Amino acid sequence: MYQRTDFANHISYQAKRADAGPVPPIMAAHFDVPGRPRAIPMNANCLCGPALLPNHRPTGPQRLCFTEHLSDLIAAEAAPHSSETVTTMTITPTEAARTARLLDAEAKAAALFAEVERRGMIAPGRRDREVSDHIRELANDMFDVRKFWHKRIVRSGPHTLQPYRQNPPDRVIEADDIVFCDFGPIFDGWEADFGRTFVLGDDPVKRRLLDDLPEVFDAGRRHFQQHPDITGEELFVEIVRLTAERGWDYGGPHAGHLVGEFPHERINGDDIEYYIAPGSTDRMRRADRVGHTCHWILEVHLIDRQRQIGGFYEQLLDLP
Repeated sequence: MYQRTDFANHISYQAKRADAGPVPPIMAAHFDVPGRPRAIPMNANCLCGPALLPNHRPTGPQRLCFTEHLSDLIAAEAAPHSSETVTTMTITPTEAARTARLLDAEAKAAALFAEVERRGMIAPGRRDREVSDHIRELANDMFDVRKFWHKRIVRSGPHTLQPYRQNPPDRVIEADDIVFCDFGPIFDGWEADFGRTFVLGDDPVKRRLLDDLPEVFDAGRRHFQQHPDITGEELFVEIVRLTAERGWDYGGPHAGHLVGEFPHERINGDDIEYYIAPGSTDRMRRADRVGHTCHWILEVHLIDRQRQIGGFYEQLLDLP
């Protein structure tokens, strides 16, 4: 059954269970109404598409794509439509559903990295790219992950100094090395972004770097929580301060970014206000371009240029 709400320029249909409980985690389908269709052919889970609706215009049927994933909607809009009249539709998950999906994606990413460590996949004698490929295959085996929303990163030794946009050559991991991984798997249409560092051996400086990464992250998160009007630029300054306080340099041009439904960059663009970076002067607690609450990834990239080592740590900032 569906609960219908009429607005000035669109109708909202919210799927409901026959026993009156909402279908979790379900979305409301909002769309412009040139012909005011009488029925919506959706399956019981409200996740089918494309669907054809009756239209009172003589030009032919409208085509609507009912989907929970904005990437599917973008693909549907880009497809050739011949003589069909295409109705613009916005998929609106509830904020509780968005939060649940982002937390679920991060929990799966954490489980993936835990399994990487348990299996000893990062080991001397393996190449960075080889490890990256093995992690990709493991993600597919564990969670049927087929896509990553950004390039997969495994960096070892002096390459750990390099920020995200650099592309250092492949390298053989050595004994007593430091290695970090940065992966952006897509779980059921929702982005995770997860980064962790691994130390092979007992080098005390590398071990201290490893221990400081979550400490800087947690201190940065506390600062974010304590300053409700904080901007991306202000949080970046604090992360750099916390980094220096522990005797390290900061290794990147930013300290995080927006995250959400895939593809968030296609939805909101790649402008500086969607990064935790110098020049990002908008309040972080705000809505994005489609009206969703902004959710953030915090990145910590600590480096020691003299010793040619670095470490990386990232996960959700604003969700528990």
